[in-house]
Amino acid sequence: MNPKKIKDVYEQLVIKLKERSRLGGVMATMHWDQEVIMPIAAAENRSKQMAALAGVLHEKSVNVEFGQLIDELVNADINNFTEIEKCNIYEAKREYELETKIPKELIQEIAELSSRGHQIWAKARQENKFEDFAPTLERLIILKKKWAEFAFPELDPYDANIDVFERGMRMERLTPIFDKLKKELIPLIDAIRKSSINPDVDFLKGNFPIDKQESLGRIISKDIGFDYDRGRMDVSVHPFCGGGHPTDVRITTRYRSENFIESLFAVIHETGHGLYEQGRMPGFLDLPVSDSLTMAIHESQSLFWERMIAQNIYFCDIYLNLFVETFPESLQGVSLDKLYAAINRCNPSFIRVEADEVTYPLHIILRYEIEKGLFDESISVKDLPDVWDDKMEEYLGVRPSSNSEGVLQDVHWSGGAFGYFPSYTLGAMYACQFYSRMLLDINDIPKKIKGGNFSCMKKWLNDNIHEKGRLYSTDDLIVKVTGEKLDPCFFIDYLKKKYSEIYKL
Repeated sequence: MNPKKIKDVYEQLVIKLKERSRLGGVMATMHWDQEVIMPIAAAENRSKQMAALAGVLHEKSVNVEFGQLIDELVNADINNFTEIEKCNIYEAKREYELETKIPKELIQEIAELSSRGHQIWAKARQENKFEDFAPTLERLIILKKKWAEFAFPELDPYDANIDVFERGMRMERLTPIFDKLKKELIPLIDAIRKSSINPDVDFLKGNFPIDKQESLGRIISKDIGFDYDRGRMDVSVHPFCGGGHPTDVRITTRYRSENFIESLFAVIHETGHGLYEQGRMPGFLDLPVSDSLTMAIHESQSLFWERMIAQNIYFCDIYLNLFVETFPESLQGVSLDKLYAAINRCNPSFIRVEADEVTYPLHIILRYEIEKGLFDESISVKDLPDVWDDKMEEYLGVRPSSNSEGVLQDVHWSGGAFGYFPSYTLGAMYACQFYSRMLLDINDIPKKIKGGNFSCMKKWLNDNIHEKGRLYSTDDLIVKVTGEKLDPCFFIDYLKKKYSEIYKL
């Protein structure tokens, strides 16, 4: 085939890829609407709408003509294509091969049950009735095992589900990493618990008007670099970053009038996700090459801003006065050291999304081990509440008093997102490794944070991560950016150094 003909075929593929991407954007906007403003009574109909759209997307993904275009390009001379074009072709090939393996009926059943499952879970959590959610959870596990048999018959079903979020990651690699974290962090948490240092956090409790919290969150997210001309912020039960396109990025938070830090850090966290989306590869936004790499890389961006930057003493320094001006009744007279110690307090708790950075990985490891058990059937759904509570007590020294603050606290299982949880702690480790490299590449980061100069950090992330899209595998990207593959020692050493100083260990 001559080069001109090859380019024509490629352009036809691009048209189909863009159409599919835009339909995916509609699905994402519908999901955002469901989580944020949809009337409760619309839940049943929305689940059917999502299932119908999932069916349309599946049909377009397995279209014979689509497959023929991919085959022509894959069999052409590879030298005819740029690196970006090659990435689009091979991403399309991978997705096509995956989609053609899955029966449409299974795709639709998963989509409908995932949508309906959210409402069932929310009600069960509110009423503290795990037994009301258990049948849905059992069915979702069955469906995701079936999906795995079609999608990756050569893989363990749980590895297949992990691969959706962390391409190439397997239990045989994850388990030793998580075991190492457990070995190092459980003694660290125990030492912190026994320390005579007990940071005062009383000033973080009080009456913080929600309108002022919202204003504060918008100021800081804009300072960090979130573009409100291409995004918005709203309220949801579970904070998330969604939207249908890098020009339409929607972050959410939740507010409690008695605690402004929880919402603020949720805003900063989701802003990190939003910056990744808004910073994706220009000129190719509706094509696979521009897509975010994995959920852990995405999570590394939110945790970079939340943990590496916002929980840094220099960040506290620049925003302390604004905090005091916004909430003078609670924060008047609070010192920098007192604020820094308070927002970095290590205190084992029941709720993952409220956990500090030392205890958080154990929340993830607990969920990872439970998911492994659910998929290999060493744990049954009916036993989940007791298994959950026992692991919480073993790892963190606390035992939930209800299923709502235990096994029902997370939204992920209601949507069939098994294998997602490891991304959070992988992301924390990536964030730490990225930050270590940034300290070498940019002069005097602490001074820049203290001066509110976040643009150089945002640009470094844009250049090294956001705009790279899917050009590289995760391991290759980490090596290109930091010089070595993922090493949990960066994360462990960071936590030990920081918290040994705070708690004088």
